[in-house]
Amino acid sequence: MRQTILLVDDEPDIRDVLSLSLADMGYHVYEAENGDEALRIFKDKQPSMVMTDIKMPGMDGIELLKKIKHENPETEVIMITGHGDMDLAIRSLKCEATDFITKPINVDALELALQRVRERIFTRQKLQEYTENLEILLHEKTELQSHLASLGLMIGSISHGIKGLLTALDGGIYLLDSGIAKENEVRIKEGWDTVKLTVERIRKMVMDILFYTKERDLRLERIDIRNFVEEIAKEIEPKFKSQKIKFVDDFEANLGEFEVDVIYLHSALLNIIENGIDACIEDKTKESHQIIFGARRHEDRIILEIIDNGSGMDSETQDKIFTPFFSSKGNRGTGLGLFIANTIIEQHGGEINVKSKVGQGTNFKLNIPRKPPFKGKEAPLSL
Repeated sequence: MRQTILLVDDEPDIRDVLSLSLADMGYHVYEAENGDEALRIFKDKQPSMVMTDIKMPGMDGIELLKKIKHENPETEVIMITGHGDMDLAIRSLKCEATDFITKPINVDALELALQRVRERIFTRQKLQEYTENLEILLHEKTELQSHLASLGLMIGSISHGIKGLLTALDGGIYLLDSGIAKENEVRIKEGWDTVKLTVERIRKMVMDILFYTKERDLRLERIDIRNFVEEIAKEIEPKFKSQKIKFVDDFEANLGEFEVDVIYLHSALLNIIENGIDACIEDKTKESHQIIFGARRHEDRIILEIIDNGSGMDSETQDKIFTPFFSSKGNRGTGLGLFIANTIIEQHGGEINVKSKVGQGTNFKLNIPRKPPFKGKEAPLSL
């Protein structure tokens, strides 16, 4: 690609001679007879080099130099001076001119000045490329460090969780073995219940890990909201009965439809509901517990609520519940469930608001648009 140069001189003969010489050297030349015209051409064509006479009527070369440098500080400017203009030439160098040549212009001196200009441009481009590459490398290194830290945290959290689950599984197997050996049905049932609960927790841990590590586009479907929430309620109801927690559904009759990724939203709601069940199990201060699962319309959005009267949370815990690997459940959690739920709701263009008090329970309010502000393939779920 030919380099461009803007030649500025009020004398047509000098412009003609220099234009021919510059064209022979392989430059594409723009010409201007005064500073005002030169500035207009410069703003329009953005040449990488400018060669201008210092002494011109109206706007002189030094004033033009200052305005060009103001427009684009990286433009290389060569000043053309007379033999008696050395003071002006030195002044132009202080104003960041690249070089100067004197009249009458010698072709060898012109080529040498242009060579220095090209070297400056080349060096600047290489420095810019190096800086950009350095920034990319720094960004990649930062991302890698973040991923490694996240991976280490995940492995530590999962290892801790698996250790607890294996301990619980060993306990259940021991109860089963001793119950079978002694033909003790109560102990057999107790052991079997422990094994089933532990297997369910293992299943949930595996699903949490898969959701965290897997990326896929949202697969949006238009579905009936009432049917969707009723199916979730039906699926989760046995857990309430086994834990002796009262379950209340509070669904409006005419909820209509919405566009969601059924699998992901289903997972998000189950994570929040199961969090409420755990909070009720943890709370030993009340004789009875209940969880309310509600759904209602609000303009072009759907409000889903999960309200429990379990142990509740302090403000510090509330600030961290959507942080990956944060768990207040000890061995019983990976710290991924609520993080995943929040990510899924955000990917649907919604939000989760949480209100909770220690000993008084928690209210999760999910505000979800009936139609996400994007198409499914434009919104990958990056966990």
